[in-house]
Amino acid sequence: MKIMKNIFLITVMGVLIMCAITCSSEKSKKVSNGFKIGICDWTIGLAADPNSLAMAAKLGLDGVQVDAGRKGDDLLLSDPNIQKKFLAMSKKHNVEIASLAIVMLNDIPYKSDPLADKWVNQAIDICRQMNVKVLLVPFFGNGDLRKDPNGTNVVVERLKAAAPKAEKAGVILGIESTLSAKEHLDIIKRVGSPAVKVYYDPFNSLSNGYDIYQEIALLGKDNLCEFHAKDDKDLFGKGTMDFPKIRKSMDDIGWHGWIQIEGWQIPLGMEESYRYDGQYLKKIFPPEL
Repeated sequence: MKIMKNIFLITVMGVLIMCAITCSSEKSKKVSNGFKIGICDWTIGLAADPNSLAMAAKLGLDGVQVDAGRKGDDLLLSDPNIQKKFLAMSKKHNVEIASLAIVMLNDIPYKSDPLADKWVNQAIDICRQMNVKVLLVPFFGNGDLRKDPNGTNVVVERLKAAAPKAEKAGVILGIESTLSAKEHLDIIKRVGSPAVKVYYDPFNSLSNGYDIYQEIALLGKDNLCEFHAKDDKDLFGKGTMDFPKIRKSMDDIGWHGWIQIEGWQIPLGMEESYRYDGQYLKKIFPPEL
């Protein structure tokens, strides 16, 4: 009788444990299927500054896209002491380091400068050391790839060389440029690595004459890593960008994840404007679905 009682208790405990694991898993899955809203540190005037994490917390945001910065011919965040400061601030304010960016590539192009190639490889190491999963590789300004097939060829070869290292580190190289979705897909196909995806900015695409909703559909869930959000006319929801329609396009392909504010219209002042923008985005792109 005692043996039967013990078997019964063990069985009940096992069921309870399995239920707890299942419920926890379902809750985690639910949260991971939603959105997180962050902000680019250069947008708030704190590029490569750990204090950007404190500001993001003050604005009620989930994370920060951090510029890797520069110190001589190296990236500032290559310094382990700087990394520790960022990680400590992230923990203190409960704000994530959502992704890393090498903003300098707009001036020192990945398509032509060996220093830029060095920085991308350094940044992959930084991401691995800081447990960051996305690295923004931008192509604007001097790095623009439009009507530059030779530059694009160089980029493809450099991405091919960097991709295995990124794959091993679990890092996505997010390319953001003025190219169309079709041109981005061509680069991804030529590189041939799951570590290379598109970092998509709907405003930039709209400004370059692309249909952003068709572009999101064409790129698809598997080729997108993160989104930027900005508007040139007003606060979010009052300007050019139709964020509810963008959300619909994301839902159609099943994409959810990080959206980083990269705005510049601050009619209420910097803090109040970005707090407003963040609250607006969280209504359209909630953390749980």
